[in-house]
Amino acid sequence: MKITEQVWQFAEPLVKENGCSLWDVEYVREGGEWFLRLYIDKEGGVDIDDCENVSRAVDPVLDEKDPIPESYRFEVCSAGLERQLKRPSDFERFMGEPILLKTYQPKNGTKEFPGVLAGYDNGAVTVDMNGTPLTFEKTEIALVRLRVEF
Repeated sequence: MKITEQVWQFAEPLVKENGCSLWDVEYVREGGEWFLRLYIDKEGGVDIDDCENVSRAVDPVLDEKDPIPESYRFEVCSAGLERQLKRPSDFERFMGEPILLKTYQPKNGTKEFPGVLAGYDNGAVTVDMNGTPLTFEKTEIALVRLRVEF
């Protein structure tokens, strides 16, 4: 089982006990250091106290379970307004919302497609761009994230 899956299993109940939901678990290398990040969410938004409370709840369990052999930094962050959509449940929840879809290869001369999330089927994502639906296969998609319009 991947590190992120192990951490998700024991962190999710602790996050819920602190009034939040677990949005994502990320284990990445940046600038020569490893980072374990929990992204949390809650109705009305996450504040610094939420992040601190979740960090205090999860940190001792991380020490006890010790799922990561190397040294790393542990961070708890808000999922953010422009969060990345990854799971089918993310796409269902935000259907009809503004998104930005980025592709690996240019399509129609661009790699960025701002629009409205209009469909999700087995990894394929449909973006409504001013009334024109464009569908992208899972293999074409680098990322999909929510887009905040001002």
